[in-house]
Amino acid sequence: MIYTTLSIGLSSPQGIMLVVASMIGGYMAMNIGANDVANNVGPAVGSKSITMVGAIVIAAIFEMLGALIAGGDVVSTIRGGIVDMSSVPSTDHFIWLMTAALLAGALWLNFATAVGAPVSTTHSIVGAVLGAGVAAGGMDAANWPVVGRIAASWVISPVLGGLIAAGFLFWIKRAITYQPDMVQAAKRTVPILIGIMAASFGTYLMLKGLKKLIPVSFGTAVLVGLIIGSLVWLWLRAAIAKRAQTLSNTKETINGLFTIPLILAAALLSFAHGANDVANAIGPLAAIVDAVLSGGVSDKAAVPVWVLLVGAIGIAIGLALYGPKLIRTVGGEITDLDQMRAFCIAMAAALTVIVASQLGLPVSSTHIAIGGVFGVGFLRERLKSNFSSMVEEIRLHHLGEDKEIVEAYLDRFTKAPMKTKKLMLQELKAKAAQVSLSKKEYKKIKKVYRGELVKRSIVFKIIGAWIVTVPASALMAATIYLTIVSVAR
Repeated sequence: MIYTTLSIGLSSPQGIMLVVASMIGGYMAMNIGANDVANNVGPAVGSKSITMVGAIVIAAIFEMLGALIAGGDVVSTIRGGIVDMSSVPSTDHFIWLMTAALLAGALWLNFATAVGAPVSTTHSIVGAVLGAGVAAGGMDAANWPVVGRIAASWVISPVLGGLIAAGFLFWIKRAITYQPDMVQAAKRTVPILIGIMAASFGTYLMLKGLKKLIPVSFGTAVLVGLIIGSLVWLWLRAAIAKRAQTLSNTKETINGLFTIPLILAAALLSFAHGANDVANAIGPLAAIVDAVLSGGVSDKAAVPVWVLLVGAIGIAIGLALYGPKLIRTVGGEITDLDQMRAFCIAMAAALTVIVASQLGLPVSSTHIAIGGVFGVGFLRERLKSNFSSMVEEIRLHHLGEDKEIVEAYLDRFTKAPMKTKKLMLQELKAKAAQVSLSKKEYKKIKKVYRGELVKRSIVFKIIGAWIVTVPASALMAATIYLTIVSVAR
């Protein structure tokens, strides 16, 4: 506020609106830090790979670096082309529209953070610009096909994120934790997993974080990522082979191999997020600055350094003051996370953005991350339910036998690889004294773990917040815009 007043002055109503918009832009940036950044560091905190304070410090530093280094010097004044600004009556109305959109988006994020619902900041500002744009130029001002694609991302983002995260977790379980010798399995598999992670993040950063500094094609970005991933894989093969000599054959020690990669993933995700999502705070503000200084509305607006600072510092302050609430929600309140599960969510966050961007699908980083948490949790439920069914079937096939025999068989079954488990069950079913379970009994068994590993109340609250984000922010922005217009008159 002080900088804007001293540099631009209050000599006109537009100058006053710019000062007000600068304050609201800072408020919006704070709410982005409070709500959106949790998706980058929440899994690492929930898995206890890093402390809450450490996560906040790392995220704040890398969010600011991403915003300042790769935030770009030009942003589109029309968020995703969702509104035809030629329908806006005048420059004054354009300034009021963008101010209303900023305030509405910030208020909605503030509310969502207060109730503990991680929502998409991109959807918040898109909905706000849409609502204020329709209020200013009528229904015809909206680009409804673009709005439809954004609405489609409500489903696309979490489904893709959930499937990728669940796929990686299933791979880890089959390749490592279900093996009798987990240390030897980890020596083979962990370098490959982390190599894929390095390749993914190398590509992700080239495409989403550094493209404003170094223009690269998709093919070049993938090639750079593959080179990075291959080098990491070669280095880790020797490093993990050496460390394996000190590891015990437990899941906890294998989990420790993923700690450092998770911390690096949190930092890199924060950098890319700062580079991209800072535009949600400074895009409308940069448009207002350009309109005030040029006296008109342009398709593109240069971003002054002080506007980037408003976004960068605002995100860092919001994260430090209010971020822990959502970090706890993402990291532990939906489902329990360990390092392996958090690793899968980080992989989903990078790979989903890469795949979706090439397919031209609109996705939300928030929805991807939360979808990854859902995917990991629901897969755990499914696996636990299936294992419970198998154990119950074994017990029923051993009715009448000594308890020691049953327990010994169950112990061998638990420790056996997946292929051996299947053979053991097939042998049981081949016995003459086979016990058949009714459909009702199977359903009862499968419900043992259902609802236990994923907290449904939080899932429904988050999905509800996702659904109402665009309409809620749109309605708020339209109301604020009409209020500003009536006061100005």
